[in-house]
Amino acid sequence: MQSSRMVSDKLIISMRKLTSLTARHGAILGVIALAVSFFAAALQALNPVAQAGLLSSSPVPSPVSSHQQLVDRYCIVCHNETARTAGLMLDQADLVSVSNDAPIWEKVIRKLRAGQMPPAGMPRPTKASFDAFATYLKTELDRAAQTHPNPGRPPLQRLNRAEYTNAIRDLLAVEIDGTSLLPADDSRHGFDNIGDVLTVSPLLLERYLSVARKIRRLAIGDLTVGPLFETYNVSKYLMQDDRASQDLPFGSRGGSAVLHNFPLDAEYIVQIRLQKNSRRYIRGLGEPHQLDLRLEGERIKLFTIGGEHKARSAGIFSTAGLGDPEQERYERTADEALEVRFPAGAGMRLLQVAFLKETSVPEKPLQPAMTQYDYSQYKGGEPAVATVAIGGPYDAKGVGETPSRRKILLCRPALSEQEEPCAEKILSTLARRAYRRPLTDEDLQTLLSFYQAGRNEGVFEAGIGIALERILVGPEFLFRIERDPANLASNSAYQVSDLELASRLSFFLWSSIPDDELLDLAEGAQLRDPAVLEKQVRRMLADARSQALVEHFGAQWLHLRNLRSKVPDLDVFPYFDANLREAFQQETELFFESMLREDRSVLDLLRADYTFVNQRLAQHYGIPDIYGSHFRRVTLRDEQRRGILGQGSILTVTSYPNRTSPVTRGKWVLENLLGTPPPPPPANVPELRNRNQAGKILSMRQQMEQHRADPVCASCHKMMDPLGFALENFDAIGSWRITDAKARTPIDASGVLPDGTMFEGPAELRSILMQKQEEFVYTVTEKLLTYALGRGVEFYDAPAVRKVLREAAASDYRWSSLILGIVKSTPFQMRRSQEL
Repeated sequence: MQSSRMVSDKLIISMRKLTSLTARHGAILGVIALAVSFFAAALQALNPVAQAGLLSSSPVPSPVSSHQQLVDRYCIVCHNETARTAGLMLDQADLVSVSNDAPIWEKVIRKLRAGQMPPAGMPRPTKASFDAFATYLKTELDRAAQTHPNPGRPPLQRLNRAEYTNAIRDLLAVEIDGTSLLPADDSRHGFDNIGDVLTVSPLLLERYLSVARKIRRLAIGDLTVGPLFETYNVSKYLMQDDRASQDLPFGSRGGSAVLHNFPLDAEYIVQIRLQKNSRRYIRGLGEPHQLDLRLEGERIKLFTIGGEHKARSAGIFSTAGLGDPEQERYERTADEALEVRFPAGAGMRLLQVAFLKETSVPEKPLQPAMTQYDYSQYKGGEPAVATVAIGGPYDAKGVGETPSRRKILLCRPALSEQEEPCAEKILSTLARRAYRRPLTDEDLQTLLSFYQAGRNEGVFEAGIGIALERILVGPEFLFRIERDPANLASNSAYQVSDLELASRLSFFLWSSIPDDELLDLAEGAQLRDPAVLEKQVRRMLADARSQALVEHFGAQWLHLRNLRSKVPDLDVFPYFDANLREAFQQETELFFESMLREDRSVLDLLRADYTFVNQRLAQHYGIPDIYGSHFRRVTLRDEQRRGILGQGSILTVTSYPNRTSPVTRGKWVLENLLGTPPPPPPANVPELRNRNQAGKILSMRQQMEQHRADPVCASCHKMMDPLGFALENFDAIGSWRITDAKARTPIDASGVLPDGTMFEGPAELRSILMQKQEEFVYTVTEKLLTYALGRGVEFYDAPAVRKVLREAAASDYRWSSLILGIVKSTPFQMRRSQEL
């Protein structure tokens, strides 16, 4: 019966295609006659039960035929070979063997999930038939994917800058600043770990050689290194009126905590310079202040600066007029005395520079809060640190005993005959970790030849250093190499090896190389065991290195990295400063980290009733009774602030410097939360007009209404704008407002979706998104899979995404369930061999 039904479905579809073809090309009677003859002959081949099902007066339609009727009635009017709307030709697509046209039907599923088909204003099927059609497509595609998996073929991947930095840390116990040593990586699909764009240029290769030499000196030590100064800058937009970092002492104000690598046991010089106003006067010298300098918490020196009145001053605001020459010289150069020489052991050490916070202040008139412009001319107030420069080494005593030397130099040969066996032990251990696999004899001999070349020109450690440089510039370290098994047929799906799986796992969760435990399991062919794999995933998520998911996945997905390039207009937002920018960043990072550490539901990104604030951010949000610069978790009583849509970081990166952008905010929601990015805008889009013909200033909504009057613009803006308007009560830096300051009109935060759903404000927008939780969770999973694979997600990955969601639903889509689902998925565990 089932095979008969399949035959009947195919015949019905064939008849439809013949009729469609005849209608377009003429010769109607001849072709229809041929089709009828074909149909009648085929019926003879069917069994009696099938014939009865087709010819009875009350036929029972097959599932495929009912779905075909739905497509014919509601879809083909737009999506046919002639119109080709959205690139879909559903009159040519196979609805029986759905997998034959998987790219088309996956696109249809995406549009059905988003409610974009049929479009608003067009006839729509009942919800039951709509859902049945979508379920049928998913079931057929998922069944075909299980039988014939297509995991894709990730391209050769170079370590990106963050992965290289983390790998050096975990391989050698050396902290480097990758952003200053290596160029930024290109990105695609929203992430900078995509193999297609991680290219290698001759200039980058030269940089790798240079960086390897520097890392070698930092890791092993080099007595030939000469004194160098490294300067650390403090943002001039940072208001230093409270404790500036958790790494600085309680009771301190401003300053900076600097993690610096002291290359040798030697003496070093620290030079501190203070902030100056626009006319080069040091601020805050009217009263004495104490500046505390510490190394790893131990005080090096306590400076006193300010309070010296040499002669008449020109006043607390700098002007073109000059005071007494001696006082002028003091007010411009007093910080040159902030210099000290001290001994320090080799290694990465924390240098702390901060003012002691005064518990009382001299009585004086109350001053209003200053804007950045006022502050640029001001000489009064309190001094602030501008730069910290560390110079050295001087009078070196030795290379010292650092964590990196302990990790690298596993043996210390006392006799010449002990050197080569010791070198073999050191290099084989290092290379195994760096290459993420056991060494071959050829690998080891190559490294020993470099060791010998270095040893011939110096001491044992010099030879190890040259071999270390070879490891760090080798393709085995710089690239994530996956090799097809021998004698495998072209374009065949196969499981990656345990060692390759270990690398995929560590770069996904840690953005770094596997540790020894992971490598040991992979070498023993135990990692693929489901219980072992799950245990390792949970161990790695609990490890501090999983912070990489926050810093690299979360920050890129949510566009947090764009925050540092956002410069709000100080004429419009005079009290915006670097403290607020950093608070925005830290709030969202702590919020996202709490999601992972507490293994919360992904849906809590939208609905969580808590966030993290310090005093500066709490004041910005209007949250009372929060004091101090440290962040703490608070419950949000204001429903409008809940979830990521109420956070200043998101609201600022989706705005312009001087105003909000409902379009950008709406596009951000569509692209990053719902997975339905709008098409690119047409060329030569006109700017918004902020006044009407009568010269009246228009609100943002009125400006957008003018813009949408153009039918070409309206088609996309009707999807984006309502979502963005719901957030209009938040200004361009995330402050709550009830009126448009320029137009002086009340904020209208209402919106209407294309399907007619009405809502108003952030809370109701959140409710709309929670009703679309399938689209939201699907989008999060798709983004996470893109990041995990280092390639864009393709149509053939959709069955894997759906399987992850089905299995995660029971746990309310906890982060661990999504991550485990991805790790166990076909595209993560398998690969397709090269097509010849």
